[in-house]
Amino acid sequence: MINIGEFNTVKVSRRTDFGYYLDAGTGRLGDDVLLPNKSALGRDLQEGEEVRAFIYRDSKDRIIATLGEPLAQVGDIAYLKVVAKSKIGSFVSIGLERDVLIPFKEQKYDIEVGNGYLFYIYLDKTGRIAATTDIDRYLDTLDTEDPEGIQKNKYRVGDEVTGVVYGFQTNGSAMIAVDRSYKGVILVNEYFSELKEGHELKLRVKKIYDDGRLGLTPRKRAVEERTELQEQILNYLKKNGGFMTFNDKSSPEDIKRVFHQSKNYFKNALGGLMKQGLIVQDEEGTRLK
Repeated sequence: MINIGEFNTVKVSRRTDFGYYLDAGTGRLGDDVLLPNKSALGRDLQEGEEVRAFIYRDSKDRIIATLGEPLAQVGDIAYLKVVAKSKIGSFVSIGLERDVLIPFKEQKYDIEVGNGYLFYIYLDKTGRIAATTDIDRYLDTLDTEDPEGIQKNKYRVGDEVTGVVYGFQTNGSAMIAVDRSYKGVILVNEYFSELKEGHELKLRVKKIYDDGRLGLTPRKRAVEERTELQEQILNYLKKNGGFMTFNDKSSPEDIKRVFHQSKNYFKNALGGLMKQGLIVQDEEGTRLK
């Protein structure tokens, strides 16, 4: 038997002018799967030869094969681009003739054509490949009680990782898929710029929670971040005639809006610049010295 939406190792049963038929393993010729010439990628196949073929349904809903490599198969979590919308849902491309449907009920947040998001690929009740943004249940957590410590050592505090936003908790903390495999979270007080589902981020592991989730931050190490923020403040002053109305008494909201940082980091950066003799502060704001 063959598995739709997956790679199958199958034998070539016969050749025709328009392609090859692959043995579906049922004993019935009518069940054999067509591998069109264009999907054989120029290979000259022989009867009885085994090939690794991806099986799917084409635009006419026929079961068909390709030797090409799709962007994802059933059971994968993949970062895919939305290519179209319709009355029944949206579609993503996985690099095949037929795009994959995301039914409206499987869209847990608004998705836009042209943007990329994380999707779990599955087979629907009709045997067609489909996708969902509801990926949380398919992500793993670290086994913090692993006796051999294998998973504990997979990620360590301070490691730099890649993550994709796939949702938000009710308190505003961002849910992150790390390496498209593991659950992570950025607490709401750890980010100061707008995040949306589908955003891919360079992050740092700040904590490993008891439940195996990764506590993440987009911030660099404190020393690096203060140095970068100091440069940002100096550039802001230079662009504004050497003066700004911000100082260490400014509101956290105003600092976050302009500099995308916490007030504490901002005050530390100002203090460092004052020690270097580059700026002075007064009640009106901050000036280049």
